[in-house]
Amino acid sequence: SMLDQVLEFFEITPDFDLNVMQPNQSLNRLSAKIIDLMDGVLESSKPDIVLVHGDTTTSFAAAMAAFYRQIPVGHIEAGMRTWNLNFPFPEEANRVLTSQITSVHFAPTALNITNLVKSGIPKNKIVKTGNTVIDSLLFTVNKVKGFSNQVNDMGLKLAVSSGKKIILVTGHRRENFGKGFENICKALLKVAKTNPNV
Repeated sequence: SMLDQVLEFFEITPDFDLNVMQPNQSLNRLSAKIIDLMDGVLESSKPDIVLVHGDTTTSFAAAMAAFYRQIPVGHIEAGMRTWNLNFPFPEEANRVLTSQITSVHFAPTALNITNLVKSGIPKNKIVKTGNTVIDSLLFTVNKVKGFSNQVNDMGLKLAVSSGKKIILVTGHRRENFGKGFENICKALLKVAKTNPNV
């Protein structure tokens, strides 16, 4: 349901929906379903390249499905590293493993390029692209500014155009569940109370 909201906001209509998300499913079960269902998509669509984005299990499993069919993989947001295979879990492993089967690495920053080279990826397989999260954020700000009065009544348009600095936080990773997320909220509250311009 979260993905549907994002697709609608960015005006994207998918050609295929694997519909794999189930409550409390294991990473093994999720990975197996994605690889199996992606195999059918790849067989019917016969792409020249498969682009995967980020470090999710979906990205890694889709890359594996393409690799098994000998279809080149392009990894968007490549080169992020913590150098600790278990943190964040399983995202760091997804990043590292996806890099090993990727044909073209689309790296957001110079640091990401350095990380890829340090990982043994040849420079001629790396393209610096900029950051898709920042691109999405800028797109969102512009779209919200153009929203109708209905959204303005909710305060969103006012908050974005108030002239105050805005902090954008994502806290969706497993290590932030529970106490971690509470700490993030407390920190944001402290920042807001001590900085009237935020």
